[in-house]
Amino acid sequence: MLIDSHAHLDSERYNEDRAAMLARAREAGVGAVLAIGIGEHASGMDCGLRICRQFNGQSGQGARFPRLYASAGVYPHNTAEVDDTILAQLDSLLAEPEVIACGEIGLDYYHEGAPHTVQREGLVKQLAIAAARKRPIVIHCRATKDGANGITDAWDNLFEILEIHWRSTGLGGVMHCFGGGWVQARRSLEMGFLVSFAGNLTYPKAQTLQDVASKIPLDGILVETDAPWLAPAPDRGKRNEPAWVTRTAHVLAGLKVVSDEEIASATTKNFARLFGLGEDVGN
Repeated sequence: MLIDSHAHLDSERYNEDRAAMLARAREAGVGAVLAIGIGEHASGMDCGLRICRQFNGQSGQGARFPRLYASAGVYPHNTAEVDDTILAQLDSLLAEPEVIACGEIGLDYYHEGAPHTVQREGLVKQLAIAAARKRPIVIHCRATKDGANGITDAWDNLFEILEIHWRSTGLGGVMHCFGGGWVQARRSLEMGFLVSFAGNLTYPKAQTLQDVASKIPLDGILVETDAPWLAPAPDRGKRNEPAWVTRTAHVLAGLKVVSDEEIASATTKNFARLFGLGEDVGN
């Protein structure tokens, strides 16, 4: 069994075939999916929970779906929308049993969005709520120019914040769609984070990322799709979906020189351990 640790199941790109898409994931051996709740705007962060409640326990037309879990959080570019109402909504969502993580939250200096100071302030406020609710966090981090030419500004700011406001909680989290270097990966592991790899790990020019993946211990990794984005090779550019997490897992297995089954077992155990789930983490 594999777990897709990060998918945006609420995307409108699934409006016509969401049930069939989830059925394909189950048929491919995906036992669980973490439905990310950020929405188009901060107030829509309940989208992951709504998807969970729509599909968990269903067997539409005889098809079995993966077990769905949810997260909730304010995406970096939406942090200008954070106010007392939004923070109260986040706190309420993190109290729901299906909502096992706060995220994706973090810093994005690559795209134009909320000012960097606003992103940092929004992150700190969300960390306080996640800590109080004892929920691990799902981090999005992209540096200026994606970390090229030694630029690591967002990563540097992120670790400064996590050292002050998160490390002591011992709750850890996930470095989603990891795009840093070995220095950032090692520091993430030291802080109790799992490093999650998406479809871009499979791209021909992803040698640097592949080198990082090859070094990370099996007990420190997850796999994800970030669906509907980042479809793995050879379907780069197409709509991604949770069934295709198997391709990323296969490439990761090759990099780690282990079997596909070992990658599936390790990443499933890692997911269950981080989020305090039992052996029935999937269907």
